[in-house]
Amino acid sequence: MGPVRCPAMTDRPKRFSMFREYTLADLFTLGNAACGTVAIFLCLQYIAEDEKRFLWTTFVLLPLAFALDAVDGWVARKTGKGSRLGADLDSLADTVSFGVAPAVLLYTLGARGAWDALILVYFVCCGISRLARFNVTADDLADPTTGKVKYFEGTPIPTSLALVAVLGVAFRSDWIHAELLGGMLQLGPWQLHPIALLYLVSGSLMISTIRIPKP
Repeated sequence: MGPVRCPAMTDRPKRFSMFREYTLADLFTLGNAACGTVAIFLCLQYIAEDEKRFLWTTFVLLPLAFALDAVDGWVARKTGKGSRLGADLDSLADTVSFGVAPAVLLYTLGARGAWDALILVYFVCCGISRLARFNVTADDLADPTTGKVKYFEGTPIPTSLALVAVLGVAFRSDWIHAELLGGMLQLGPWQLHPIALLYLVSGSLMISTIRIPKP
């Protein structure tokens, strides 16, 4: 009679089992999240030290995050390997890189009025809602033959890179802080920098029902 194995020991999950589920595509997705996170850190470093090189690096990292976001899907298709974590990882990474990071960037450049803050919070919440809606409705929107989603409902959250590009021009031209591009308005007890309205429009388009063909 062979040795008796304890059920508790045989059912014990392997250590770091979650990491074993990662595919190559997931690593690119995590690279996207890492770029967005470092971009946020650099914004904070810029506020602390007023060194422009920190923000210049941020303006490089966010497009790099977009490139990694595009590559992860390509890698998944080429390798034929996806993971159960893939879709959620992608959405969470996009929230950081294309939602939180662009909002922090505008705040860093001088849009720090209470109206600005409310708009930036709205923008981030719209981005999160847009990604959640896509995850829930992707199967319903998919073509029954190919299984591919034919269109986006609402603008994709990476379109926030257009806002980053505008901020890049403002930063290069020194239209920041007290000279922030678009100026400043006093509305009631709070300040509003009109450039923040671009984030209001962007967020609203994300949660709209506009259909955009998916390439």
